[in-house]
Amino acid sequence: MNKKNLFTACVLCSALLSTGAAYADEHSYLSGVGSKIGQGLANTATGFIEIPKNIINISHEQNAFVGVTWGLLRGVIETVSRTTVGVAELITAPIPTDDFITPPYVWNRFSEDSRYFGLHVPGYWTTYGPLDDGE
Repeated sequence: MNKKNLFTACVLCSALLSTGAAYADEHSYLSGVGSKIGQGLANTATGFIEIPKNIINISHEQNAFVGVTWGLLRGVIETVSRTTVGVAELITAPIPTDDFITPPYVWNRFSEDSRYFGLHVPGYWTTYGPLDDGE
């Protein structure tokens, strides 16, 4: 094989390898957008599950009366927050950002309290699991 053919083969191989890497970057961006849209739709549609979640969790930690009163109030606040975050995720889906809420879905790690924008807000009746220890 002469030098011209060898050079052409090297250029073609490098071009093929670089397009695979570019496709991988594009694929991860598209999967991130798709994931964010899915989280936004799920959080917008199922934000109301925060009400029974907070009632159950606070009742389990304290007692039924506190769970029904404080849990209901906190659940309504968390419902509004999770639904608003879901709408924000849908609007900002094309923009790569960190997660707005942890856990990303209301049914993930059901016994843990929701946390927004990575903030660990200490407070009474606040439970974070081993994956969300505020660090």
